[in-house]
Parts: sequence; structure tokens; C-alpha cells
Amino acid sequence: MDYGVLKQRIETIVKRINEIGGKITDLVIEKPATLQQIEECERLLGLSLPKSFKKVLLEFSSGFNFCWFFPENYKLQEEFSGIFSGKLHCGLGLIKQVDDEKNSWVDKVFLNPNDEYDKVWHNKLAFYEVGNGDYIAFDLVENDNDASVMYLSHDDGEGHGYKLGENFVDFLEKWSRIGFVGGEDWQWLPFTLNQTSGLLPESNSANHFRELLQVEI
Repeated sequence: MDYGVLKQRIETIVKRINEIGGKITDLVIEKPATLQQIEECERLLGLSLPKSFKKVLLEFSSGFNFCWFFPENYKLQEEFSGIFSGKLHCGLGLIKQVDDEKNSWVDKVFLNPNDEYDKVWHNKLAFYEVGNGDYIAFDLVENDNDASVMYLSHDDGEGHGYKLGENFVDFLEKWSRIGFVGGEDWQWLPFTLNQTSGLLPESNSANHFRELLQVEI
């Protein structure tokens, strides 16, 4: 992944949101993590972090915080009418807390790994808290030292169990092309085809979204 391009995309989004009178909050890109920090995180979690996630942590940043909001009464048309914000908020210092919160849902609500809905919550490592009870997580079922990225809904959301990327690098690359649209499934569903397609940054929907927003990312 070209991290210079990633930073450029973030800057382009920031510039455009400011131009239309929107709001940018908490733009932070921390310095890269050390191996010692990653090993300590893995010790606390009791498992190894997916290799693509570790790669980004070591080479780019140990944590990122980037949030934007459209101005009040600003709406895109048709299939994009549910989009109101974008948020990138994850990192080494957050993952233990986020995953513990996900585990609390598993222990209290989604207990049955044999239930079709519940089992999506099992064998996952959550790294992104959507803020409404949903999570974005690594699917450890497929673990070959890496993991795909999946959406976990707590209330029958349409995006429950959707794959968003083949791994963290793939997810970050694709998500950045659609402006890191908010984590709620209704914001990113227009950029998918089905449960296994992942985000599709070169789809007609994604191209139309960038045209409406007037950004090249």
C-alpha cells in the first residue's frame, strides 16, 4: 500500500468537506508502532494480530482518528441519501477495549455459535466500534496469519456478515476510495454487490458518489 497516496486521499476529503461547509474532527495519524508494542497487545489479547493489520501499524501508523460530517441539511441524492459522515478510528491502543466490548455482546446476547445469526459474532477480533452497537472485525475463522474484514450487526442490520475486504490493507485501500464513509452499514452498502463482494471502489455507485461529491480519490 502507498501510504503517501492514503494521506493524499485524506487531505482531499478534508479539503472538500471544508469547502462545502462540513465539519472535520480529530484528524490524528500517530507514529508507527514498535514490535514491542504489538507483542504486548497480542499478549493482552491472547492471539496474534492479522499480518496485514500489523503491516499498517508498523509501516504507517499505530492509530488513526479521522472524522467528517456533511453540513446540516446537505444530502446526496437517491442511493446515497443515508450518507452523512465518514470515520476512520482504530489502532493498537483501541483494539483491546473494542474487542472486549464485542465480547460482552457475545457473552450476553449472541451466545449460540450454532445459530446462523449468532455465529457471525464468534471467532472475530473487533477493531472498529461503529458507535451504534455494531462492529467491524477480523474474521479469525479463515486465519492463515491474516484475516478478512467483516461487519457485525447487533440488530438485524442488512450488512450483518458482509465481507468488506480481503484483509486490512485491502479494506483500507477500498474504504479510502469512498471517503471512509461512516461505519453504519446503510452508509457503505451502496458500494457493495452482495455479502461476499467487499467494498467496490470502481463500481458505478462509487464513481457516481465521487462525481456528486466532486472529489478525485
